[in-house]
Amino acid sequence: MSRAINMADKRLHTNLAGIYMNTPVLTASGTFGFGEEFAEFVDLSRLGGVMVKGTTLKPRRGNEGVRITETPMGMLNCIGLENPGVDVFLQETLPRLANYNMNVIVNISGSTVEEYGILAEMLDVPGVAAIELNVSCPNVKEGGIVFGTDPKAAAAVVKEAKAYTKKPVILKLSPNVTDIVTMAKAVEDAGADIISLINTLMGMEINIHTQKPTLGNVTGGLSGPCVKPVALRMVYQVAKAVKVPLIGMGGISCAEDAIEFLLAGASAVAVGTANFNDPTVTMKICDGISDYLAQRHLESVQDIIGAAL
Repeated sequence: MSRAINMADKRLHTNLAGIYMNTPVLTASGTFGFGEEFAEFVDLSRLGGVMVKGTTLKPRRGNEGVRITETPMGMLNCIGLENPGVDVFLQETLPRLANYNMNVIVNISGSTVEEYGILAEMLDVPGVAAIELNVSCPNVKEGGIVFGTDPKAAAAVVKEAKAYTKKPVILKLSPNVTDIVTMAKAVEDAGADIISLINTLMGMEINIHTQKPTLGNVTGGLSGPCVKPVALRMVYQVAKAVKVPLIGMGGISCAEDAIEFLLAGASAVAVGTANFNDPTVTMKICDGISDYLAQRHLESVQDIIGAAL
């Protein structure tokens, strides 16, 4: 059983681009619903924030067929951004989330650059702490180019969102690129307030009995402990190259993992796939970071951010 953190203990308190957080531990989008689904297991006020399920302009049913399969030390998914759409989120979900004392960060996806601006403007409302831009979706206008693998396209998405919101804008980097630093610098120059990384790695699985791909979408996003070394490396590289704060994510499943990301330069961390194995894992990670600081007689989590750089 996780213990209750003394909220007066300011060691875990942090400020991320103007967002005050009780702890540097968030939950990654797509792995924690809208947060309220976990309220039975998690004291949401102890989290730095909840990055809610990916939201689009129109409702999406998601992909057909098998959408999740377990892999060695990880998981492949191709959910396809299933969500009720931004109107339902604003009218029904966001008012319910006001009952919880937590930062709500809305992850948005658009099919065009213009859609990111529309969504950013619609979500520039009380109750939304920040907006995270998911740039790993197809760019329909450009014939299938993915925003997340083109520095100019990713920068254009940031500029569009920034033009329509006063909220902090987070750009979530895809790891499916050759040079992650080039992508990070491009979105920083475009005005991103925070960079989060990494999104899932592209992967696939083939069922040897059916002799067909397991996932209905053929390929999917790989996440879980197996991707942690890749994610940690990318956070380390980006932290050395940019000045904006980073949210590190990718395979974090315990306090030791989270501390590694903080040492690598992340100002906060987000927990994703591990929530499926243990819905209380974020609380244990908060406790573990607190213990680590106490054992070393450190006064603030800021004392370890980037210590390995």
